[in-house]
Amino acid sequence: MTELSLHGLTKRFGGFTAVDDVTLDIPDGDFVCLLGPSGCGKTTLLRLIAGLETPSAGRIVLAGQDQSDVPTHKRGFGMVFQSLALFPHLSVIDNVAYPLALRGHDRADRHARAQELLDLVQLGGMGARRIHQLSGGQRQRVAIARGLAIDPAVFLLDEPLSALDANLREHMQVELRQLQQRLGVTTVVVTHDQKEALTMADTVIVMDGGRVQQMGAPMEVYRDPANAFVASFIGNSNLLPCTLTRDRTLEMSGVRMALSDADRVKCEPGPAMLSVRPEDVRITDAKGLPATVAFIRDLGESVQYVLDHQGTELTALFAPRDRPSAGLGDAVTLDFETGRRVVLAR
Repeated sequence: MTELSLHGLTKRFGGFTAVDDVTLDIPDGDFVCLLGPSGCGKTTLLRLIAGLETPSAGRIVLAGQDQSDVPTHKRGFGMVFQSLALFPHLSVIDNVAYPLALRGHDRADRHARAQELLDLVQLGGMGARRIHQLSGGQRQRVAIARGLAIDPAVFLLDEPLSALDANLREHMQVELRQLQQRLGVTTVVVTHDQKEALTMADTVIVMDGGRVQQMGAPMEVYRDPANAFVASFIGNSNLLPCTLTRDRTLEMSGVRMALSDADRVKCEPGPAMLSVRPEDVRITDAKGLPATVAFIRDLGESVQYVLDHQGTELTALFAPRDRPSAGLGDAVTLDFETGRRVVLAR
């Protein structure tokens, strides 16, 4: 059964449309990442789901019940804000128990539930501490525990890991995903970090201009982007202007490249864009695109080549054992992995 459904959801602020006719279904127990650049509408969409904004049009339905006019505190949704919004004057355990206090639970019950959640997020011995005595990662865990205190039907998080340093952020990505899998709670996370979305999500929703550009499993969105925006925003992609002929041949800079049945074509014959991921670029002795090696960077787990093709910059990634012999300034020929090429509308 679909747990959470949005039907034509729209939000306007004066003459500006922040969320534009969004319709989608989020299955029960799914971990969903709303992904997109700043100003794309993802946070406004999350606030609409939470009840913190009123829709200009459309409906929010949970388990068949329309939630569009239901007040925030009656929706039964947990939320973690980007700022965390923890109370410095309360102890850790009272922060976690606060939503239960608002709902009239007695002190013993709410502290028992809060202690259970602190144990779950590995803060079992820290209930008496104050917020200023915690590290950034510990504060993040307190906010997550508080959001889960009411056993929410839907758990909403707005850029929950953005304030953490890189190593702690990666650790918390895994920890949050494992916690969600353990609890099975439907979870929606707003992020602008593509790696974060690909690491955690069952489903990625890519937004731009207030609209959903693509929704799907992380590797589906990465490997089969719906348009040039998605290709360029999710991970790194080389985008090359080309012409698609009716016989599934690409023409680029005087070079013809036949497509296989496994390559994906998302447009009609005519002017197009070829999208190729860096790991699918090959330096070859066969016929292909001419280029010059402009920069080489050893990243440890991979080697990055920056290549200049007639003024267009391309990036290629190789495993260290597959590192090409070509050096800086060398002329090379490029080909692309069969079945990994995506042809999009220009």
